[in-house]
Amino acid sequence: MDEWHAVDIVTEALRRQHTAYVTPEGAAWLASASAFPRSVEALWSARPTAPGVLPCGTAFDVVNAPALFGRRVLERLWGSGPGSGPVAVHRGRVLLFVAPGAAHRLPSLLAWEEWAAAVPPLLCHGAGDAVTVPPLYGAAPDGDCETASRWVVAPDTRHPWLPGVDVLLWACVRAARDAARKQVPSQVSAPGTG
Repeated sequence: MDEWHAVDIVTEALRRQHTAYVTPEGAAWLASASAFPRSVEALWSARPTAPGVLPCGTAFDVVNAPALFGRRVLERLWGSGPGSGPVAVHRGRVLLFVAPGAAHRLPSLLAWEEWAAAVPPLLCHGAGDAVTVPPLYGAAPDGDCETASRWVVAPDTRHPWLPGVDVLLWACVRAARDAARKQVPSQVSAPGTG
């Protein structure tokens, strides 16, 4: 992960005025994903620095991308697109919170795209899956920035905007295309010389 450092993405989010901690409204939205939201809220009240596990498919889906590709997708969403919904980093991967149903549709739509081979394997968590979400208010520092679990763009409203499959497809294809173009050899040898 020499090309990507977790601190860079956090710095960029803070620069753009995104929140790094979950607000009470955002916590209520996250808890609404559970069949027992009051239990989740009680757990977070007792241990706000502990990560949680929440089901996908009702309030949100999650697209789990390798760190470098996830950063490129975020750059596309923030730089040329509509922005992103909540985003977290967990164990060196980027978790994009997306509209329910998007995780189920994204892999099949990507397969039809010309740049599909350039998209690294994405883990798409939808109905029936669960994901680990970072602590609401940060965790005790463990000294390992690459594996730390934290919010890059924390949920701050009860109804955050979540990108749909169309926005994700657009961002993934452009991120893959841009990455492939950057891998063009820097020197081209003349015919017969190499």
